[in-house]
Amino acid sequence: MADKLGRRLGVLAGVILAVITAVMLVSSSVYHTTEDQYAVITTLGKPSVVEHSGLHFKIPFVQEKTIISKNIHGIEIGYNSNTGETIESESVMITVDYNFVDVDFYVEWKVTDPIKYLYASDDPENILKMLSQSYIRDTIGLYNVDSVITTGKNEIQAAIREKISARLEEEDLGIALVNVTIQDAEPPTSQVRDAFKAVETAKQGAETATNNADRYYNEVIPSAKAEADEAIRQAEAYKEARINEATAQAERFDALYEEYAKFPEITRQRLFYETMEDILPDLKVIITSNGQQINTYMPVGTDTPSVAAPVLKGGE
Repeated sequence: MADKLGRRLGVLAGVILAVITAVMLVSSSVYHTTEDQYAVITTLGKPSVVEHSGLHFKIPFVQEKTIISKNIHGIEIGYNSNTGETIESESVMITVDYNFVDVDFYVEWKVTDPIKYLYASDDPENILKMLSQSYIRDTIGLYNVDSVITTGKNEIQAAIREKISARLEEEDLGIALVNVTIQDAEPPTSQVRDAFKAVETAKQGAETATNNADRYYNEVIPSAKAEADEAIRQAEAYKEARINEATAQAERFDALYEEYAKFPEITRQRLFYETMEDILPDLKVIITSNGQQINTYMPVGTDTPSVAAPVLKGGE
């Protein structure tokens, strides 16, 4: 009886062990990946990449699986966001004009080749951080302190990004730089910080004054130009009128001279009469009798009675 019970217990233990072994084999042969993950499967030392998401299978004890994220990763240089502390050994740098600045950077990167990321180097992330620190210091040293703190940040970031990207492509570590950002830049002492703040305030005031001047220029100059154009137009019109008038008078004089050359006496008489017609309507005629003045004034015109006047001879 005892032997039968022992055999049964042995069989049960064997079944349980077999079930456990089967569960372990199944669990170690099935894995799942998401859209933002790579799976590197190493078969007897030879790696391959599974990029599509879903449920996958591997051979237990023969194939090894490593999951790598496709997401963008970040490296903090000069500060620790978890503790809020500044790491001066990383952040304090010297500029081309021999000033010290405290600069914090954030470096973003991602995995582009998971196999090279795993096997081309021991610690690609740490290599990227050291390369970034080297190129950051090298680039900061090419700019003056004013550019680093105020106006030159975009240019500095672009220069650092270009240098790091070229070096990563050369090293071929399976990672790529996404972006380099200056998080903060300021002088290391409060006195210098206050001075730079004053400079920045003055620059903003200068920009405001320049903008106001440009706005005034844009308002006043067009109006002044319009007035000048109108004055020039009127002057041109007056000049044209005077030229036309002078031209007409010259043509009239030429025509009159031609007539005078042909008939001088008749032309002289006609000119005399025309001149008198222009003059006499503006004159007052005094009528006298026997040498005594009669106090009667009669304007010479179309509405007054005609008055006999002596015939003038020889210019009398």
